[in-house]
Amino acid sequence: MKNIKVGVIGGAGYTAGELIRLLINHPKTEIDFVFSTSNAGNKISKVHQDLVGALNLRFTDEVNPDVDVLFLCLGHGNSVKFLAANSFSNNTKIIDLGNDFRLKPDSVFKGNTFVYGLPELQKEAIKEAKCIANPGCFATAIQLGLLPLASAGLIQKDVHVNAVTGATGAGTSLSGTTHYTWRDNNFSYYKPFTHQHLGEISQTLMQLQDDFSSEVVFMPNRGNFSRGIFATIYTDFEGEIEDAKALYETFYKDAKFTFLADDFLHMKQVVNTNKCLIHLHKHNNKLLITSVIDNLLKGASGQAIQNMNLMFGLEESTGLQLKATYF
Repeated sequence: MKNIKVGVIGGAGYTAGELIRLLINHPKTEIDFVFSTSNAGNKISKVHQDLVGALNLRFTDEVNPDVDVLFLCLGHGNSVKFLAANSFSNNTKIIDLGNDFRLKPDSVFKGNTFVYGLPELQKEAIKEAKCIANPGCFATAIQLGLLPLASAGLIQKDVHVNAVTGATGAGTSLSGTTHYTWRDNNFSYYKPFTHQHLGEISQTLMQLQDDFSSEVVFMPNRGNFSRGIFATIYTDFEGEIEDAKALYETFYKDAKFTFLADDFLHMKQVVNTNKCLIHLHKHNNKLLITSVIDNLLKGASGQAIQNMNLMFGLEESTGLQLKATYF
């Protein structure tokens, strides 16, 4: 198989930087162009400075419409605008890392249907897809914590979620809550009960559990670290902890990157990897599910590469055997 020719749109952000790092070390990909109007002509390594000596490519403000796969790393709402203004070959596969196409009412655009790209949910549909809507980072961590329960029809009461993300979750643009002096030694919540990822979470739960009508009560938090998501989720569960563990182990038995852990979790186990680790704990009638991911990898660029591998018939984990930055 010849190398997959790749185009990246919106190349200056955190997710694009991670995507480029993965692509230059992927054995089956070749970066054709990285599009950025604000950085056109500059070396990519001038923005993503860890790539000095690893990549000599420059940003461009022109696109090649014949690439094999196009990754959209644009701000939310901008993927629709970009695709409306640019045309690509019928053979070009598209993976959008924004939220423009994740919900079913928004999933058809210019005659193409965007498949929701959570491999643990619908791997076979991803393999056949031309266009993918990559899940959100919080949505990935929370859904992976809940898929086994929903698949068994066991979510009958409200689900409570408290999750904290690192500073990279806010992107590279500075705001009052992203400056170092504000973020350092600080902790805060934002968008309580209304986070934009709730729509895709509820959509997935209803896909798996027809009678799902409970509320996902979500409190997102900002942490004073760079990357990672640590989510704690609890809901009613009448069975024993052994029943819950058996359910999760069976559901994820063929998953390449999602694993049930015996011990309590911490984020360093997953940062710089494409893993999702899950731990279960039972207290009275409540099941506590802890789900931990790297927001930039399993929550964004790593999952996008995982989807690309499936779309092109590659082994799912190709280019994603990454070591955690544990110390």
